[in-house]
Amino acid sequence: MADFRGTYTIMVTPFDADGAVDVPTLERYVDWQIESGIHGLIPLGSTGEFMSMSDDEIELVAKTVIDRAAGRVPVLIGTTAEDTRAAVRLSRRAEAQGADGVMVLPPFYCTPTDDELFLHYKTISDAIGIPIMVYNNPAVANVDLKPPLVARLSQIDNCRYIKESTLEVTRVRDIMRLSDGRMAVFGGIMGFESYVEGAVGWAAVPSNGAPGEMARLYDLVMAGQSYVAGTKALLAAMGLPVGAPRPPRLPLGAEGIAAAKRLVDELGLKIRTTTA
Repeated sequence: MADFRGTYTIMVTPFDADGAVDVPTLERYVDWQIESGIHGLIPLGSTGEFMSMSDDEIELVAKTVIDRAAGRVPVLIGTTAEDTRAAVRLSRRAEAQGADGVMVLPPFYCTPTDDELFLHYKTISDAIGIPIMVYNNPAVANVDLKPPLVARLSQIDNCRYIKESTLEVTRVRDIMRLSDGRMAVFGGIMGFESYVEGAVGWAAVPSNGAPGEMARLYDLVMAGQSYVAGTKALLAAMGLPVGAPRPPRLPLGAEGIAAAKRLVDELGLKIRTTTA
C-alpha cells in the first residue's frame, strides 16, 4: 500500500473564459507543481470546487491530473458524495483511472451518526484497494470526526490517513495515540504546527501558489525536529562532518538525512574554511 508523506496541494480547478475545465492549463499546472518540488496532488477537494462540477467534469479532471502526473508524485482524488453508493462509484472510478488514493468527506447534509459514518467509510473501503484519506472539515461537512471516532475508523482496512482540518492541532497527537498509529495524520489548516505535533503530511491550500516553499516546510521539520541531530546532519551535508550525537540522543534516520541534503542543495549552503 502507498505511503504518503509531505506537502500535498489541494488543487484548484482551472476554468477557461467560457467556464469549461481548462485542460491545457491544468496540465501545465500539474507540471509546475511537480517541478517545484510538491510531494503530492489532491484534485477535486473543496478548493477544487467539486460541488460545482458535473460528473463528466469530475472524471475529466481526475483523468487529466493522474495522466499528467504519470507517477511522478502520488495523486489522491476527491470522491466525496452524500450518497454512499455515489462515493463508492466515484472511488472505484478513481482507482480504475490510476489514482494512488482517494480523499472523502463524510456525508455533509444528513448529519450521520457514528455508526452511519463507520458504515459509509467501510462500504467505500470494501469496494476499493487503495488508501482512503478521511477528510475532517466540520466547517463545511456539518459533522466533526473527533479523535475517538477517528480511532474507530482506523480499524477499517483502507482508512489509513486523515486530513484534520480544525484549529485544534493537538488532535494530531490524540488521533495517533487513540488509533495506535494506524491512522496517519495530514494537517489541513496549520501545516507547520501539525508537523511539529507529529503529522506525516499537510494537505495544503497555500501550496497552490507556493508549492516549493510549502513543500520545504516538511523538509525543514524533518531535518530539525531533533535539534542536535538535525544541526549535525545539516553541517555534514554542508561539508563539515561533526560526528553523531552522543546517547541517549539518536542520529537522524535516512529520511531526515535526505531532507537535510535537499535543504542544503536548495539554499546553496556550504562550509568555507580558511587555512593558515
